[in-house]
Amino acid sequence: MNEQEQKSILTLCLMAAFADGAKHEGERAEIKRIAEALASEAAINLPGLYQDVLLKRISVSTAAAALSTPEARQLAFEMAVCVCDADGSQSAAERDFLETLRAALGLDAGQAQDFTQQAEAIAAAPIATASNTHASTMTREEIDKSIINAAILNGALELLPESLATMAIIPLQMKLVYRIGKSYGFELDRGHIKDFLATAGVGLTSQYLEQAGRKLLGGLLRSVGGSLLGGLGKQAVSSGMSFASTYALGHVARHYYSGGRTLTTDMLRTAFNDMLGEARGLQTRYLPEMQAKARTLDAKQIISMVQQG
Repeated sequence: MNEQEQKSILTLCLMAAFADGAKHEGERAEIKRIAEALASEAAINLPGLYQDVLLKRISVSTAAAALSTPEARQLAFEMAVCVCDADGSQSAAERDFLETLRAALGLDAGQAQDFTQQAEAIAAAPIATASNTHASTMTREEIDKSIINAAILNGALELLPESLATMAIIPLQMKLVYRIGKSYGFELDRGHIKDFLATAGVGLTSQYLEQAGRKLLGGLLRSVGGSLLGGLGKQAVSSGMSFASTYALGHVARHYYSGGRTLTTDMLRTAFNDMLGEARGLQTRYLPEMQAKARTLDAKQIISMVQQG
């Protein structure tokens, strides 16, 4: 994939991020930060792309026209769908955007709908399932074990080239927070958990953009049904973000709910950032386990894992 195609896909992803018109200033700032961070890894002027998209200086058709291969067009659509679904099911405005994008890319409507349904199944997966109702009986040691297991699993998903693998990370993080909250007597819903993640400094759309953007720029992403790009374990493009963010979220959630939810916003963010530092120090130690786990996963398992986990 050449630089122009990467630029076009990232442009379409940024368009998808703003398609619903409901991004608040904090989320806009986080998306801008990610564009600036990713710019250090590529020759593409991502901050400039961010401004072009925000000020509507580029159209969907123009960005789509730069994608010359069927594989690149399919990947662009998949990534845009995942961006729209990252913070939950699609809004009417996002569905309209994705249909406009599908038409501009010349994709088959049936195939596009099949992928959209898979992504929606992950985005809309229930937080509370039969398999996590045992959470109320977990001991402190069991909670710590569940955190490291979730971090390893999400680190493994980060190593996989499929678009849906990247998307599955956020719902699994939300399920981890749910199980921890339940362990301390709090019955949480999706809205509360999204607020908790946002307060800690983890934006849903922005987290997906950063993870997927790093994969794209490093040549790791590929279409679920094709072989556009790939190669398990290209650690140069996989920074261990998902391992670290999951580990940090889990431990901050344990501290927050065990203490009766008394931490302030500043305290939560400080605790999360401190735990990120600790997690990054552990990432190399657990990398072999992440790689081993990744070899046991495939795209067909991902939806089932999120729905049942």
